[in-house]
Amino acid sequence: MENKPLIIFVLGGPGAGKGTQCEKIVEKFGFKHLSAGELLREERRSGSPKGDLIETYIKDGNIVPVEITLGLLDTAMQKSEIKQFLIDGFPRNEDNYTGWNKIMANKVNFKFVLFFECSEKTCVERILERGKSSGRSDDNRESLVKRFQTYTNSTTPIIDHYRKDNLVRTIDAEASPDQVFEKVKELFQKECLS
Repeated sequence: MENKPLIIFVLGGPGAGKGTQCEKIVEKFGFKHLSAGELLREERRSGSPKGDLIETYIKDGNIVPVEITLGLLDTAMQKSEIKQFLIDGFPRNEDNYTGWNKIMANKVNFKFVLFFECSEKTCVERILERGKSSGRSDDNRESLVKRFQTYTNSTTPIIDHYRKDNLVRTIDAEASPDQVFEKVKELFQKECLS
């Protein structure tokens, strides 16, 4: 797939360690990390007309419409010199999945879904700890309940879609970030460097 950007989706529950592991993958393997959530938060802070709309969706624990997210992802990919992307927190629902397949699938070389599996208990502990210093409006117990409901109801079926096509690589994310990354490194050396 000449000149098409290489894409790996990174999914897992809120607090599963997606961002932390993406940072480590970027450092070790030279990927560009695109966090759908961070792109949305940046757009929200930019004061653009979409910003208020995005704020409402995020605060309510809902998923932002796919056209907005895809537009931000596409722009970020086009601006990047690096053409290997970790797309963190996307696709998160059927609308994202369908929109991606309709608009982006033929423009990229999609490799697999990197799925960080972690218990809700561990995820909640991590997020409440992060919330003490993150400044994120959704790092609190009330938003967390909504975020887990959204994840369970909307994202889990997407992971199942990809699993049926043998495109999910599951990593147990309960351990420390360094222990988890050892497993990630093995996977990337096998799947991305061979």
